Amino acid sequence: MEETAKKDDQINPILKAGEEKDIGNDGLKKKLVKEGEGWETPKNGYDVEVHYTGALIDGTKFDSSLDRGTPFKFKLGLGQVIKGWDEGIKTMKKGENAIFTIPPELAYGESGSPPTIPPNATLQFDVELISWTSVKDICQDGGIFKKILVEGEKLQNPKDLDEVFVKYEVCLEDGTLVSKSHGVEFTVGDGYFCPAFAEAVKTMKKGEQVLLTVKPQYACGEDGRSAVDSEGAVPLNATLHIALELVSWKSVAHITKDKKILKKILKEGEGYDRPYNGTMVQAGGWDDLCEKGHDEGSFEFKVDEVVLNWMTFVAGQVIDGLEKTVKTMKKGEHALTTIQPEYAFGSSESQQELAVVPANSTVYYEVELVSFVKEKESWEMNAPEKIEASGKKKEEGNVLFTAGNIERASKRYEKAVRYIEHDYSFNHEEQQQSKLLKVTCNLNNAACQLKLKDYKQAEELCTKVLELESRNVKAPYRRAQAYIQLVDLDLAEADIKKALEIDPGNRELKMGYRVLKEKMREYNKKDAQFYGNIFAKMNLQQANAAKQEKRTPMIIDSMA
Repeated sequence: MEETAKKDDQINPILKAGEEKDIGNDGLKKKLVKEGEGWETPKNGYDVEVHYTGALIDGTKFDSSLDRGTPFKFKLGLGQVIKGWDEGIKTMKKGENAIFTIPPELAYGESGSPPTIPPNATLQFDVELISWTSVKDICQDGGIFKKILVEGEKLQNPKDLDEVFVKYEVCLEDGTLVSKSHGVEFTVGDGYFCPAFAEAVKTMKKGEQVLLTVKPQYACGEDGRSAVDSEGAVPLNATLHIALELVSWKSVAHITKDKKILKKILKEGEGYDRPYNGTMVQAGGWDDLCEKGHDEGSFEFKVDEVVLNWMTFVAGQVIDGLEKTVKTMKKGEHALTTIQPEYAFGSSESQQELAVVPANSTVYYEVELVSFVKEKESWEMNAPEKIEASGKKKEEGNVLFTAGNIERASKRYEKAVRYIEHDYSFNHEEQQQSKLLKVTCNLNNAACQLKLKDYKQAEELCTKVLELESRNVKAPYRRAQAYIQLVDLDLAEADIKKALEIDPGNRELKMGYRVLKEKMREYNKKDAQFYGNIFAKMNLQQANAAKQEKRTPMIIDSMA
């Protein structure tokens, strides 16, 4: 660490006015005359602007930009000036004034620069760094240099899926205008005019204006470009100068990992909050179904819950894709979403109010999130409010289960239980209500898990019910169904017998027991056949081994 700090101090020494220090190990010295502003220093490739006076070591002046009245401009670090300048000026801050003593090896060397600079001359330059312009090699291969003329807003940059709106002007190196536009929109990943456009906008901010120097590989390459309409031709292997302004862009992103819901933001929303499960949402919606558009105006629904007021959806529910879209939106946001069939109306034809949606249709919605109100958290509620909220969630789960939306129903039952999970502070009556809700919701959720084929979770939920209510009939029966699928038939039989002890006249239990007995007979038959095959193979192998042993001649040890 100490060696690194010492090396950094040598390359970019910390000086006070009047102090002089070495820069590096090649004899370059810097004396600070006036401190600059801030902490930033220019980097290689930047366009720097300086005033300077150059003199020999004896004080003889040989050049000065001050005498000409015009600052000197050059690209730092690219060998456009003597090496001592490239090394020294990159240690300066904006507005700084310093005197550099430059040995011959970093100046004009053995040849000098006749007639003003003799061979092997040590030179002194009094330099003021007026300003610099950031120039970046954005592809890190020298193909595109970007000079920022006007800084942009915010921190984000466009990505491949985004749609950008730009103004531009493309010229050849000699200044010949090739193409110009006061506004054109394109998708970043698709590019426009030449590859440099896409590469450049991905590094820009909203409102940023830049000047690009574009080498052939990012321009029009070895083939050039023919003149088209009002656009001029680009010669073979031509370098282009492009003035580019990123006016705005629409953010486009995949909402799900399988990339089947695409959202384009038409208007940014406010703040940082977004709706979450259970939030009441009011939105304005327009949809495009079967090429027939209609405006349904304002509608309300709960995120991940039932629709309260919009009649275009099957069973009064918002399609999954629209719901997932709204959960990513901010208040006031306006977006266009493209939803593939898996998150829309699926593989079945769906009759809607104004049109029939064919099977396997991709649908498009334009949505504005007008407002949303978040539900109270459990910790914000008192005991009666928790019981009421739990009861509502149970009823919502029942509606979803009846409509065949099993996964959502399961989530609703889980949330209902979470509201009353910690009921230690409840009075006796409230605890009884809480117990009944827990039993009902866990049983209903177990039924969901059986349909979702999560048999282990179904078994655990039924066990929770029996811990609360040991003589519940449904819990051992549903747990037995889970055990059957887990091929634990003995435990399944024990649970059905227990249920029959509690309710011996239950016809459903008797039917379930008969089904179980049949499965046990099938299983035992398969089991016997399986082990029978194993034993048969073992007997065959033993017989073959015995035959082989008889054929093998005995070898007599000669030492016997």
